Amino acid sequence: MMGTADPQPLMFYHINLEQYVTADHPMRKIRPLIDTTRIRQLCAPLYADTSRPSIPPEHLFLALLGGYLLGVTSERALVRELTGNLVLRWFVGLDLDQMPWEYSTFSQNRRRRFTESGLLERLFDETVALAIKQKLVRTIPRWSRQMRRTRALSLWKSF
Repeated sequence: MMGTADPQPLMFYHINLEQYVTADHPMRKIRPLIDTTRIRQLCAPLYADTSRPSIPPEHLFLALLGGYLLGVTSERALVRELTGNLVLRWFVGLDLDQMPWEYSTFSQNRRRRFTESGLLERLFDETVALAIKQKLVRTIPRWSRQMRRTRALSLWKSF
């Protein structure tokens, strides 16, 4: 017998983002390397005690890192990815019922909290060093980088 579609949508869904991230997804290996408690501790001096709550610093860092890993090139595109990419939402820690931030709010928080303090680079470098230590990232030998640069320069000069 041919089935029919039920036109009545469910009112409530019981969904866990965890089930949408495959066990072998690279983000699953990277996420445990990031200590969100440490991020909060390092960022505490950058926040005022009395003001409107901002984007949590660990979400800000995870979104920037996740966007970098996915090759997202702008903050507008990153916020758009946060809207529809379930793996990125899981990586950052946003539930399905939480809306991503406005891109301008995201930009201002990134600039004020991370760029001016140099904290983003420090946290990123620590995360990469830990990934290299656990053999999740392969390093490129220095001579290989120099050869690529030389080849790229020679190709450029051939024009």
